[in-house]
Amino acid sequence: MSFNKKEMLSKIKKIKILLTDIDGVLTDGGMYYTEDGMVMKKFFVKDGMGAMLLKKAGFLTGAISTDVSLINRTRAERLKMDFVFLGVWEKEKTLDEICEQTKLLPENVAFIGDDVNDLLILQKVGFAACPVDAVDEVKKSVHYKCKNKGGKGAYREVADLILKYHHRNSNEKNN
Repeated sequence: MSFNKKEMLSKIKKIKILLTDIDGVLTDGGMYYTEDGMVMKKFFVKDGMGAMLLKKAGFLTGAISTDVSLINRTRAERLKMDFVFLGVWEKEKTLDEICEQTKLLPENVAFIGDDVNDLLILQKVGFAACPVDAVDEVKKSVHYKCKNKGGKGAYREVADLILKYHHRNSNEKNN
């Protein structure tokens, strides 16, 4: 998908919710195992700050992941995400639920995904983004390819983009 900056910004200004996959977006996609089989994942603090800044600015946030691990739920809850759906393979159906619950349209939703299980939701939302290290099929399907990798600032990059444009848009309305 190819968009010029003006088209991309017109999509961003409609965004009210930022949803994300977890593994490969909020993490680098790696999993660490302890000797007793416990799974550990590393999250990037600056991505977390992006979620908190969005919340402070009045945006809704959420995560939709195929993984059901407690560590994913814990991270999403710590970030005070409004929506946390784990164990979901048909993410586009969860998008429909969220839109129905919030009375918003898919064009008001941004989603960050990194792999083929994110393709259908990425094609349905108003603004689709991916980390630079997403699979090629996803990179071809999004409006915005981050400069940062998953678990290394991709979420923050999209959050900052949304905040920057909305701030600029509100300043233009006030002048």
